[in-house]
This record gives sequence, structure tokens and C-alpha cells, in this order.
Amino acid sequence: MSATASDSIMETGTFVNCFLLVISLVIIPVNGGYDKERDALLKGTFPQDFIWSSATAAYQIEGAWNVSDKGPSVWDTLAHQDNNRDTGDVACDSYHKYPADIQLMKQMGLKYYRFSISWPRIFPTGEQQDGVNQDGVRYYNALINELIANDIQPMVTLFHWDLPQVLQDRYGGFLNNHTTNTTVIHDLFGDYARFCYQNFGDRVKYWITFNEPWITSWLGYGVGNFAPQHNEPAEGQYKAAHNIILSHAKAYHIYDDEFRAAQNGQVGITLNCDWGTPKTPADADAAIRYVQFFLGWFAHPIYKNGDYPEVMKTTMARKAQEEGRTTSRLPEFTPEQKLSISGTGDFFGLNHYTTVEVTDACCTPIENPNYDTDKDVGTGHAPDWPRAASSWLYVVPWGIRNLLGFIKEEYGDPEIYVTENGRSDHDQDPAIMMDMERICYYMMYTNEVMKASNMDNVKVKAYTAWSLLDNFEWLSGYSERFGLHYVDFNDPTRTRYPKASSVFFKQLVRNNGYPEGSEFTKYVENMWYFCHNTTEAEVNGYTGGASQISSLFSLFLAIPMMIAYSLIA
Repeated sequence: MSATASDSIMETGTFVNCFLLVISLVIIPVNGGYDKERDALLKGTFPQDFIWSSATAAYQIEGAWNVSDKGPSVWDTLAHQDNNRDTGDVACDSYHKYPADIQLMKQMGLKYYRFSISWPRIFPTGEQQDGVNQDGVRYYNALINELIANDIQPMVTLFHWDLPQVLQDRYGGFLNNHTTNTTVIHDLFGDYARFCYQNFGDRVKYWITFNEPWITSWLGYGVGNFAPQHNEPAEGQYKAAHNIILSHAKAYHIYDDEFRAAQNGQVGITLNCDWGTPKTPADADAAIRYVQFFLGWFAHPIYKNGDYPEVMKTTMARKAQEEGRTTSRLPEFTPEQKLSISGTGDFFGLNHYTTVEVTDACCTPIENPNYDTDKDVGTGHAPDWPRAASSWLYVVPWGIRNLLGFIKEEYGDPEIYVTENGRSDHDQDPAIMMDMERICYYMMYTNEVMKASNMDNVKVKAYTAWSLLDNFEWLSGYSERFGLHYVDFNDPTRTRYPKASSVFFKQLVRNNGYPEGSEFTKYVENMWYFCHNTTEAEVNGYTGGASQISSLFSLFLAIPMMIAYSLIA
């Protein structure tokens, strides 16, 4: 079906009649434990200036891993260790196909796009003095210019895990001399940030210094299963995080001092956090401790007072005594560093996917301490929380509202940009094109974000879907798919196909939420209880049940998926 014909369906009452019918034929209820008050659909819209975006990352989509003098990253090194491992060598080939990707965004009505710049594509060794890869500069200029030509604003991440391998080899990466404020890694990241501001900042007004430093610190330098695979679980993550925070502050001040007056942009950082909910009332303090060790580790210094959370410092000081150490494994910032770090965020970037149940596990001494045991908590999941393809991703929509409220209260009511949120499917044959569980995920999570905005007065300014495309999912390779668009990784041309979720998200953007009386909201109302694995009758105390209703729809599952999909593709 042509784009024009598809738009016609979506813009009229036919949208409900066709799309709802199709979805009802294949729906799988995805969420349990419905609470009538907490989980009710909120009708309304986001503020008129609300930002809708989708996101990707350089190593996950670009490919062209060694083209035109690009240097190797630590992820190139990891991926090439095993001949049977998936790699990002080609990925989605967005290095060549970025104009087509931009057209996908335009068709969805997106006005913003979050992507990352590959440090080794700009500076092959990570150091400017060793030379600039002009082809990398050309590529990002072309990408930015094409976005703006299509009325899409770039939101640029400077570091999304692909550290130049040379910096890891020469200096130990983010482990480099974590005790001073003049270490080479801080200076080198500052040089890289300055170069990007100079070359792209006239058009880029949203900068994110680091994406999910928790991942780089703990998985990269602590337990070491992510690149650069440094295994030092007692201290490595704390050293790396310390350096990342100082590097962020360096990049922020460079923009503030040298570019803000002329470019008038914003600089922030994106932090990830799983919300921690107490399993019992007795676990309430443990749940807060969990969030402080997760989010507060980075947010407290940047958005509060330049230093780590008090509960983190006191916990680690106690553990130092138990371990017979003279100093804590958690480094200390100098008074000058605290002043430099505090307030270095024009906005609060948040990546959130899931929630965990927290139990208190304090305070038994541990023979081999590490970050996970340092928190003195246990984590699990409620039995009625459904799981996505990713083993860690449980669907708990209300968790994002709680987390947004926590950020508002804890960090002085900052402007919050949700920079990632999404759900994975398995890679399978036939491909999941009617990705109903992803539609339900976006429906429920965005409604919780709207509750935070409209009911709790949280300053949520943006929502970003992860991801625009199926892509290279790190250690999971291509076995998990988060995309709004399917990518055929067996096709040398990496053909993209819109999934049903892209149609849903297009309507969500067009309606800016769930306006009262709209055809889109009527569709959502009809889907709401199915997505929550219940029925209106059950919610209101009548007879019947979700399993009975679902079984009726299962009679129709023999209808070929692609015939149904053709109604909206």
C-alpha cells in the first residue's frame, strides 16, 4: 500500500475499524497485576512543545567499521575476538543508508533524532594530535545537514561506549589516573568534545556527553563482560565512573565557556536506571539504597552537590572497615572537583526500560566484594511481570512514573529528557512484524510518562523510542530486536521494513498523546485491558476473565500475519 493510502486510513475512522480489528486478531496480553487506580488510562496530551524522538548509536547501526581511516573501537576489538560472534562491521549500514533512515523518521512525523558520534571515526587514535579523519567529519556533517533539510533536529551523544582502542591500550581508558583533575583521559575527551562543538555545534543544539556511564563503568571496567573487558569488580567500576564524571564536567565547561554564547545549545548526560520497588515495607530503605547506588552514583554529583550520595559513601566506608582497608574503594573528589562537577547538566537524560523488586541484604561481610554486593540488596521480579526477549527486561509500566517522580524530588525538579525506552523481541522466522507486545509497551509506558507530566508536574520534555531500527544489540548480537523498523541482516542491502509499532508510534506522535474523543484514543481504550492482561469485567468486579476473552481471539490466529499487516503497511 502506498504511503498516501496508508495515511488516509490512519487519518480517518477507518484507522480504528481496520487497525483495531487486525490487532485484536493477533494480540497477546502482555502485562499482569492490574491496579484499577494506578494503571487506568489517562486521556489527554503532552505539552505542545513536547519532543518525540527515536534513537540509535554509532556502533549499533553505522557499519563501515574500518572505512576511510576510521580507527578501531573497543567494541570492534571485542566483536572480532571470536569468528562465530556477531559484529558491528556492517550492522544496519547506516553509514551509507542514512538518507533512507531519515525518510523513515519523516514518514513517522518525528522532529528529533538522537544518534551518537563515533570517537574513533573522528580521531582514529582518540587523540587529535595524531590526526583527524576528514571522512568522518564529512559523514556527520552530511547526516546533520540531511536531518535539518527534513525538518528533524539532531540530538547528539558524544560517547556511546565505542572508546578508541588506542586510548585503552595507551592509557587504560577511563581507568587512567583517577585521582587528579588533569588526567589525560579528561583532556582527551575535552579535545574531542571541543572538536565536535566547533564542527557541528552551529546546527546541533542538544548534546549528551555520555550514554549510560553505569554500563561502561560496571560492565566494562568492573565485571568486564562488555568492552573493554577489564575485570576488576571490587574497584574498577568506581575508578572508571570517577573519571567519566570528571570528563563529563570537562566537556560541559568547555561548551559553557567557549561555545554557549554563540551556539545557544544545551549539554546534559544520559543516565540509565531500573526503578527499584521494595518487595515488602521493610525493604523500603533498601530500595532507595539500590536507586542511589544505580542512578545517584552519577546523578548526585552532577545534579546535586558535586559528590556521591551520602548512603553510598557511608556504606562503602563501613565496608572498608569490614575488609580491613585504610581507605574506601569509592574514590573521593577534591573540593575543587566538587565545585567543577556540581550543576553540569542543562537537562537530565534518562534511559529506562524495566523495574526490579528489592529486598534488604544488609549487612553480612563479603569475601570477594564487588559493586553488586556493595549495595547490600537482593533483586528479583514479581511473578506477574511479563518478560521481553531480553532476560533483564520485565514490563512494569508504572516504574517509569515512579522514577520520574524520584528525579523531580531528589534533584531539584530538572527538565528530564527520556532518551531511551523500548522493548525487545526475539529474532525469529517468520519475523515479528505485527509486534503487538511492543505496541502495548509503548502505549503503557508513554501513558505513565504523561501521568508524570500532567498529574505529578514532572518537567518531562522528551520521549525517545529505542530504537528506530533493529540493530546490533551488543553481546546479544542480532538475536534481539528493539526496532520500530525491521532490518533484514541477511540481505546485503539491509532492507528496512516498517513494523506495526511504527504505525502506532506515528499516530502517538501525531496526536501528541491520548486526546479525549480522538479515533486514536478510542483504539487505545479498546486495547487497554488486553495490553494489561485483564478485562473491563474483571477490573470492575464482574464475571469473566482475561483468559476467557483471549481464548476467543485465539480462534483467529490462523489468519496469515502478513495479510493482516497489509491493511496498515
